[in-house]
Amino acid sequence: MFSGIVEEPGKVVKVDKEGENVDLTISCSFVNELAIDQSISHNGVCLTVVDKTDNDYTVTAVKETLLKSSLGNLKPGDLVNLERSVKADGRMDGHMVQGHVDQTATVTNVEEADGSWYFTFKYEPKGDNITVEKGSVSIDGVSMTVVNSRKKTFQVAVIPYTYEHTVFKTYQEGTIVNIEFDIIGKYITKVVKQVLGKE
Repeated sequence: MFSGIVEEPGKVVKVDKEGENVDLTISCSFVNELAIDQSISHNGVCLTVVDKTDNDYTVTAVKETLLKSSLGNLKPGDLVNLERSVKADGRMDGHMVQGHVDQTATVTNVEEADGSWYFTFKYEPKGDNITVEKGSVSIDGVSMTVVNSRKKTFQVAVIPYTYEHTVFKTYQEGTIVNIEFDIIGKYITKVVKQVLGKE
């Protein structure tokens, strides 16, 4: 379980294809604190540490993960948002994020607004994936509040700190991002569909 509060961007050191899977080797400042089998969110995708050295660690993304996320597009030198799982005795500063990406979305507009930024994203609605005004959404693992919610698009307003300390600063028109919709919203949508007999 994650909160959507990114610890830092890590750097992709190596990308190795193994059959239909991809091994990603990442460097970050807290490598020496990691353990094999530990769960870490990478651009919103929960992956397990399978190997580590003094300087980096490796995780494996399987075919299902690659189909639903943008991780297959990563190359050496790219930055990824990293977050270790929430501690039971810690504060929940963002929102409940599972690390199970629902689908990808595309950046369609980046607008600077006197020190902050508005990012617009477009996605193809699937299943119970929706956004609601002032609701939560995870974008590449970052907990954000939705503004201007529409059927296939939504915006988020990004403060300077988030912009500088996540991969948001690398986004431009056409960038593909990972989206995890709010789990509470997904449950409510599913129940309503069942009640109305649409599922």
